[in-house]
Amino acid sequence: MEKKKFRLMDAILAVICVVFVAEAAAPVAAIGNSQYFWWIFLILAFLLPYGLISSELGTAYTGEGGLYDWVSKAYGKRWGSRVSWYYWINFPLWMASLAVMFPEIIPIITGHKMGTASSIIVELLFIWIIIFISFYPVCDNAWILNGSAVIKLVLGLTVGILGVYVAVTRGVANEYTVSSLMPSFDLDSLSYISVILFNFLGFEVVCTFADSMEKPQKQIPKAIITGGIVIAVIYIFTAFGIGAAIPTAEISTSSGLIDSLQLLTGKDSGLFISVMAILFLITLFGNMVSWSLGVNNVAAYASSNGDMPKVFSKRSKKNDMPTGSAVMNGIVASLVVIIAPFIPNQDLFWCFFALNLVMFLLSTTMYLWLISLTTSKELSILLLKLLECR
Repeated sequence: MEKKKFRLMDAILAVICVVFVAEAAAPVAAIGNSQYFWWIFLILAFLLPYGLISSELGTAYTGEGGLYDWVSKAYGKRWGSRVSWYYWINFPLWMASLAVMFPEIIPIITGHKMGTASSIIVELLFIWIIIFISFYPVCDNAWILNGSAVIKLVLGLTVGILGVYVAVTRGVANEYTVSSLMPSFDLDSLSYISVILFNFLGFEVVCTFADSMEKPQKQIPKAIITGGIVIAVIYIFTAFGIGAAIPTAEISTSSGLIDSLQLLTGKDSGLFISVMAILFLITLFGNMVSWSLGVNNVAAYASSNGDMPKVFSKRSKKNDMPTGSAVMNGIVASLVVIIAPFIPNQDLFWCFFALNLVMFLLSTTMYLWLISLTTSKELSILLLKLLECR
């Protein structure tokens, strides 16, 4: 039986599903109006070169090694090992942060607040459903990635369109002046800039799907360029919607997207809000499924090269999927959500999400050095080569 392959549209939607993170829009909006400067600046200074380098590396070194393989070839196995550890541990921490968000959103749909025990049960179900799905190849899960990508675009466009409507009919929640749009360099604002960087990361995950694509040398560059443009536009549009809806001081870092929809519509509940909340929860599954496929492959590859424990290299005899890495993700994430009620922090999502950010940015530091070593002239040549889809 012929193995199913990713089509170009699947690859583009996979880029959007992996990179566009709907729940991370609210923490960025907490910066205030200067967020627009940082969005535009980092799109030009970071997203563009990052996407181009990912395309080049992803087509030059196809396979499951991804970030680990690239860093190992550039700086040696010791740095490759460090990157693989940081890259792996960020995932169960991120999964735990989304798991604790689930019980916060469900009452919006049901109207009933969940207790501690029931919340933990829901969180564990969220985690292990994702682990089970990650036992199957990316092509078998393409419908999940595609559906999640479309839903993310719908949510982003909905918030942006409602934001424009509110701005025209009722005025915006935050005053827009030239000075307010200038970048702020206080520590509180700068701490959220890492979230913007996080929102742009993920192209390297798609590159680990190369073996599942029909023509990766052509599909990866096209998918990254097309998906990157769509993502940049939607992020800015969504950011405006949230900025128009909520005063900066009142933005919730854990449920800001749903808060925005509630304030934009003037309703705390109802059919529309419930549907949007359900769609939002579905995107959380899409995030984790898409990232698990890439992270598990990298961890298994590093383990097979002796740079992570052997348990990570365990694979399914049926379909050769990295089940060892997947199970380790589930164990770590489960432990985190079980101890979460004992952590003296009112915003558990941001607590775990911030820790995830630190670990993920550590893993990408070496990769970012690869980008920083590329000159503007080299980027221009690379862009022309990618557009030609050699």
